[in-house]
Amino acid sequence: MKKYWKSQHEKNESSEAKITKHTPKGNLEQVLDIFEDGTAEAKSNRRDFLKLCGYSLAITTVLSSCENTVQKAIPYLNKPEEITPGIANYYASTYMNASDYASILIKTREGRPIKIEGNNLSPISNGACSARVQASVLSLYDNSRYQSPQIEKEKVSWDKFDDSILKALDSQKENKIALLTPTIFSPSTRKAIKYFTDAYPNIKWIQYDTQSASAILQAQKLCFGKDGLPDYRFNKANLIVSFDADFLGTWLNPSEYIKTYTDTRKLSGSLNKMSRHIQFESRMSLTGSNADERHAIKPSELNLLIAQLYNEIVILKGQQKHDVPEATKIIKELAKDLLEQKSHSVVVSGSQELNAQILINAINYELENFNSSINLENPLLNHQAIDEDMDQLIDNLASGQVKGLICYHTNPVYSHPKGEKIKKAIESLSFSLSIHETPNETSSLMKYIAPDNHYLESWNDAEIKKDSYSLMQPAIHPLFDTRQFQASLLKWSGQDVDYHKFIMKHWEETLFPSQTLYTNFKSYWEHTLQEGIFQTKTVSGNKLKFAELDIIKILEAITQKKKTNRIELQIYEKVTIGDGSMANNPWLQEMPDPISKICWDNYLNISPKQAKELGLETGNMIKLNGDLELPVYILPGQAYNTVSIAMGYGRTICGKVGKDVGFKASHLNTNQHSSVTLEKIEGHFDFAMTQTHHSMEGRAIVREANLDEYQKNPKAGNDHKHEYKNAGIYKEPEFPNHHWGLAIDLNACVGCGACTIACQAENNVPIVGKKEVIRAHEMSWIRIDRYFSGDENEPGVVFQPVMCQHCDNAPCENVCPVAATNHSSEGLNQMIYNRCIGTRYCGNNCPYKVRRFNWFDYTQADSIPNNLHDPTGMTLDLSRMVLNPDVTIRAKGVIEKCSMCVQRIQEGKLNAKLEGRKVKDGDIKTACQQTCPSGAILFGDLNDKGSDLFKLASSDRNYHLLEEIHTLPSVSYLTKIRNKKS
Repeated sequence: MKKYWKSQHEKNESSEAKITKHTPKGNLEQVLDIFEDGTAEAKSNRRDFLKLCGYSLAITTVLSSCENTVQKAIPYLNKPEEITPGIANYYASTYMNASDYASILIKTREGRPIKIEGNNLSPISNGACSARVQASVLSLYDNSRYQSPQIEKEKVSWDKFDDSILKALDSQKENKIALLTPTIFSPSTRKAIKYFTDAYPNIKWIQYDTQSASAILQAQKLCFGKDGLPDYRFNKANLIVSFDADFLGTWLNPSEYIKTYTDTRKLSGSLNKMSRHIQFESRMSLTGSNADERHAIKPSELNLLIAQLYNEIVILKGQQKHDVPEATKIIKELAKDLLEQKSHSVVVSGSQELNAQILINAINYELENFNSSINLENPLLNHQAIDEDMDQLIDNLASGQVKGLICYHTNPVYSHPKGEKIKKAIESLSFSLSIHETPNETSSLMKYIAPDNHYLESWNDAEIKKDSYSLMQPAIHPLFDTRQFQASLLKWSGQDVDYHKFIMKHWEETLFPSQTLYTNFKSYWEHTLQEGIFQTKTVSGNKLKFAELDIIKILEAITQKKKTNRIELQIYEKVTIGDGSMANNPWLQEMPDPISKICWDNYLNISPKQAKELGLETGNMIKLNGDLELPVYILPGQAYNTVSIAMGYGRTICGKVGKDVGFKASHLNTNQHSSVTLEKIEGHFDFAMTQTHHSMEGRAIVREANLDEYQKNPKAGNDHKHEYKNAGIYKEPEFPNHHWGLAIDLNACVGCGACTIACQAENNVPIVGKKEVIRAHEMSWIRIDRYFSGDENEPGVVFQPVMCQHCDNAPCENVCPVAATNHSSEGLNQMIYNRCIGTRYCGNNCPYKVRRFNWFDYTQADSIPNNLHDPTGMTLDLSRMVLNPDVTIRAKGVIEKCSMCVQRIQEGKLNAKLEGRKVKDGDIKTACQQTCPSGAILFGDLNDKGSDLFKLASSDRNYHLLEEIHTLPSVSYLTKIRNKKS
């Protein structure tokens, strides 16, 4: 018998009607005809199997008898000691992608990385993972990755490639060559680069960040003589003021900032104080949407406001008044409030102008915020690039002074505003080398391609802040014939050493002597590798002193710029796609933008007031500067006379998923305040939008109150809470053992969406593609509802995560004709997938609209042929390696929804049973809870009176969604409290 074949449905003696016929051996052809023909090989295998059987074959006459895809499995000949089938292994590691960073745990099943979790031991990321970190595991299984080295588009062996590179480098010794990388905050990588540049002194290393922090870096150097970015401690501030810094979204280190920010926003018991947050910005950002007070301004007004604030503070302190235009009432009051919170406030700015960042330093210095809410002894190191260095390189490439270019994980042809100039220069170079994982607009122009490993296949280290280290280790052998960047540099430098050993030697020489717990390096290394992080003690510096700078001159330079009435353009990064380096990741493409709720596209944001003046509606097409045609989205809160567009889209050389998605805007991204013209043109654009209604219409869906109201009455905003006792016709449910539930603190939820990607990865939620999202066929098990309130030009914004509410009086359960959805003895609303016949009665009867219907076969799990709908290649063998084997793959015609991670519940119960104890509070965490940077989601047992969940459920702020319809949800929410000044 060549292969074992049997229909999976023959094993399933469920409720489907079956007619059993006994087929004699002579009627083999009749039996074969019943089944789908398939390939010749498959038919041959079935024929051999039936001949060998020689007895009766059970044949189903219903639809379920159709053949499933043949699943092949190869058993271990010698099972690895560390792998137990069915049990997950976790490896501490580090995620680094340009400036993005997280200390992580890699979950593997049978040797396959399938999920990223946060490392709770890290003092930087604090166990959190952003959406991009969560989605990075899927990039490992990207079919578009380079799979072998190439010379002029021809695949070659590494030996041949290395010989060619060494000859080329030797021949270029008289020519200047540039090594272009993103910011490198890996000490060992920096050392490997030094070896490489020492071996080839004609090579100059230049760092380039698509999201520049160059002005902040230069300001720190000028003001304090310090390298690196300030370590902002939002949890030490009572008053937070941000001038266009989206620190909860994409600015500097948002995963850490979300945690420290929300630490001062949570209210419980005796804690009835919270920080106050004021935001000045043009576009409604994620950070601005969470502010207590938000002021919409033009980009050209930003620096003037900073100057006015500085002037008002020094006036109040009795110092010299400067010649600055009269400040507004808002700025004057803000200056007073900041001085009242001296040493307990923080002022930040995303401005790209050096003078503005010097004034921000001056403001914080006057407020005595340094060494309290701002620390310079442990600077942030994930942005180190200086814009002038990149500008000089471009000029040198264009003039021919630089004859060669090596690009590592950078794509300046696409991402830099002068991309076309760089492209022309690369085409004339005598030597060009790209070291990257996937093809891009820059690597396609290069002569040599050295494919880099994915980070999950790599060794490395990181120093995200001074004296804060973490290690990266591989969780899988390289899937393709790739080699790590650092290993290539060492090879070409003549260093015959493995990069893993290179890191160990570096740590043994530089970090091991600073620790005191271990007497031998091996024990120290293994312990650090297991924990993933290592901290050294910081030596405090001298008292901080502000340099003697000509502040008057700086103020004059800022205030001399005249206001204009022209429309100004702002380029920004989305929290999903970022700079476009992860554009080929379908999880991120289908994740809705937190503010617009649009996925699969970028667009021109315009204010409601301006849209009315120009006669524009969402989806209308406009021409920007008489050149770029793109659709309009009317964004409440967008400053009047400003427009904004996200970078990261419009990729032309990318994988199947990201190619030609959206509109390229990186060439418009300048540090100046660009003035633009808008012209309405014919045409309409359909957005893939997951939320089309943006108002609560007076309903208490998200309950709100102000802090002063809450301090007087802990039930503020929640006075109309409904309490029902067995008001229905059914018997009141009883849960003798566990009663699982969730509580969500709306004060902590910032709407970042990390939970949606965590859920997608954990529960094998399928991708449906843009066309199906437009038809409202999205499949996400958890959504973040976003509501606007008040004036559309100055709206308030609230976020609310919504998943299956696991109602104890669930309206979905009593309408299912086949009992596919039912209630467990532990309070879970369950789905029996192979019982579901797709009537969708449950979805129609669900008031929360959290049930998803598989309109197509998205996962290749369907028993009916020709139903596959896979626009992103997620059913390819390589892509399927990311699937979680603990969660069922759903087929067409089946309803699915949040299971409250029942597989994790079962695992937690079984682990407790093996240890001979009861499940403890905190043993089990849902995927959304585990990844949430702010800790807004809490899972637990409502029957456990000592659990954190029970305490939150008993809070005066606790309420349920749509309580008045008596569905008795097991998911509850805590009232949103704002801190607006009375």
